[in-house]
Amino acid sequence: MSVETEERGAAGPLEPDHEAHQHAHPSDSTYIKVAVFLAVLTALEVGTYFIKDPSTPLLVALLFPMMIIKFAVVAGAFMHLRFDNPLFRRVFVFGLLLAVAVYVIVLTSMEYWSSSYGG
Repeated sequence: MSVETEERGAAGPLEPDHEAHQHAHPSDSTYIKVAVFLAVLTALEVGTYFIKDPSTPLLVALLFPMMIIKFAVVAGAFMHLRFDNPLFRRVFVFGLLLAVAVYVIVLTSMEYWSSSYGG
């Protein structure tokens, strides 16, 4: 007998234990709270446009954390990453770190950090 036929048993294939992987699905009010939070955070990001003569370090200090928070909230709330395998969370965090590194490298190669450019 093969391993496959031994695992099936007499009743057919074994059913996965879905109850062990179930979690409480967020309510509609939770999604509304998350949407309001994201809307406020987006309004703050757009509000940085109205800062008079912003310096580049100030914009980076304001916008990068907001970007990371929005990413974490969207991935955690809407994609249910907090309930999934930790490997998926690591993949998304690695992607986020890679994106931030690419942004910094591109801005550095374009001499964005110098005071004579951009500000």
